[in-house]
Amino acid sequence: MDVNQAKQEHLLALKVMRLTKPTLFTNLPVTCEDRDLPGNLFAQLMREDPSTIKGAETLMLGEMLTLPQNFGNIFLGETFSSYISVHNDSNQVVKDILVKADLQTSSQRLNLSASNSAVAELKPECCIDDVIHHEVKEIGTHILVCAVSYTSQFGEKLYFRKFFKFQVLKPLDVKTKFYNAETDEVFLEAQIQNITTSPMFMEKVSLEPSMMYNVTELNSVASGDEGESTFGKMSYLQPMDTRQYLYCLKPKPEYAEKAGVIKGVTVIGKLDIVWKTNLGERGRLQTSQLQRMAPGYGDIRLSLEVIPDTVNLEEPFDIVCKITNCSERTMDLVMEMCNMRSIHWCGISGRQLGKLTPGASLSLPLTVFSSEQGLQSISGLRLTDTFLKRTYEYDDIAQVCVVCPFMSNEC
Repeated sequence: MDVNQAKQEHLLALKVMRLTKPTLFTNLPVTCEDRDLPGNLFAQLMREDPSTIKGAETLMLGEMLTLPQNFGNIFLGETFSSYISVHNDSNQVVKDILVKADLQTSSQRLNLSASNSAVAELKPECCIDDVIHHEVKEIGTHILVCAVSYTSQFGEKLYFRKFFKFQVLKPLDVKTKFYNAETDEVFLEAQIQNITTSPMFMEKVSLEPSMMYNVTELNSVASGDEGESTFGKMSYLQPMDTRQYLYCLKPKPEYAEKAGVIKGVTVIGKLDIVWKTNLGERGRLQTSQLQRMAPGYGDIRLSLEVIPDTVNLEEPFDIVCKITNCSERTMDLVMEMCNMRSIHWCGISGRQLGKLTPGASLSLPLTVFSSEQGLQSISGLRLTDTFLKRTYEYDDIAQVCVVCPFMSNEC
């Protein structure tokens, strides 16, 4: 794993060790029934074993901690810590010792040394110690390069390096889906899968929205004064398990009023994920900026701002339509109201709405009634741009539940 740059005897010895949290010592309990040949021998041996829990000797987990026996796995988002020690194995006094630690990734080379100044001298059997830390932000091959330069007591300048190669693995698999509501709201579903071999405690999974949106987390339910997480009090994610998080994003008022701003590809924000593993080791992962393709509304967008949930049969009810000019030209609009089989409009058809500049919108109150019961679709509106003689028809704008006032109020 480590390779010396030059095949020669040096006065100094370099040792590098990764610093990780210990693990709980595990036993393999061996038991038998009292009538078996060993009798009470196995139970007595487990009671005398210092690594077992008194009174619970058959549990695999013990009370002792085990130091890491190998380099282990390093995952993206974790903090890599390493202990570097330079020891003077000779009987000479060594001068001007400089220890440098660099981390080489696929895209950059980082200096991790706490100090770049040289130590004046190092006596025999003495050592120079340093601890380096680095938050891993790239996956793939990493090489820790430790270089030591010094001067012997005879004035000879010596130099050697050691290389330590390790792989950074991906801890989580994150997938996102976008759902567009009839309004300007956007729903984001984030699927997070633990692809490591050990359980994780999910400390935080949040969405940091871009400047255009406000976000509401939908991962808790109302319970008393405070909301309770839908995943329970102990938010553990077992290996290969997947969990879905849901967020609702709504454009800020200053952007929602400008129809032309939320066109094409828009930046939604990024996910911030914080977890803990063995004995509280923390990891953090931030996704890149999430983008979505805003739905196309054509030249004119027609939506309903106000509509009742339930209305009575053959009784007029009021709705408020919002008409937005999504094009880059001024329109002169005329509205026609066409009666359908069950939906009938009240008022004058062919009304002049006037000119509508690009990005502007207007609210239009209308009155309508239904001649049939059940779930009915609001349809039959037609807009015409007199400048270009272009017509836009709108069906299934929204749905309303129509009930008979003399019967059960169920749709």
